[in-house]
Amino acid sequence: MDSELLPDIDPDKIACQQILAEDQSVYSIQWVVIPTDAAAGLTAAAVLQLYLDYIERVTVRIIRVVTVDRAIEFRIAGTSLALLSFTAPQFEKSGEAEKCSLLISGGALVQPKECDRGQLDFLITPVANGCRVVLRLSDYCPLLLGSRRPARWRKWLYRCTQAYLHKVITVSFLKELHEKKSGQRSRKSVVRIVVRKGDNT
Repeated sequence: MDSELLPDIDPDKIACQQILAEDQSVYSIQWVVIPTDAAAGLTAAAVLQLYLDYIERVTVRIIRVVTVDRAIEFRIAGTSLALLSFTAPQFEKSGEAEKCSLLISGGALVQPKECDRGQLDFLITPVANGCRVVLRLSDYCPLLLGSRRPARWRKWLYRCTQAYLHKVITVSFLKELHEKKSGQRSRKSVVRIVVRKGDNT
């Protein structure tokens, strides 16, 4: 279902990597391991819904999640402006492993010529000490970068704004998910890992 090999991490850590790939698309991956006794009922669909709810809550509903014919949009509240548009969720399952994928289909934060690229994946995989929950953004081409040959200042601007916010929101979501499932306050720290090669953001 998913051939990407992920390194083992300490159970008190949240793994994180954010890079610009060779083609200047974004690759961002974060994950946490939920203990076995706390992972009952955890599915890719459930994590997706929790994430969408979290996006609205953490942005104080400035960003609204809107569903149109099962497709999903992140819109500015009170407007029809979609920051990001996704196709309907696509689900895969192999044994106890699950994946839910949202394919990027457009939005104001996407380069106009790259609206057919990029996806956001939610993966659930059993591991020795529990259940690994992964959020992965790949092949995304942000408007801030301008093109596949972005100027240095554009990379700096993207790194300091959108990339930073994405990392903070994703890590805080995973911490909250761990707390909800385990019933314990999370003190997890972030550890940088390497899954793919590229320029760190």
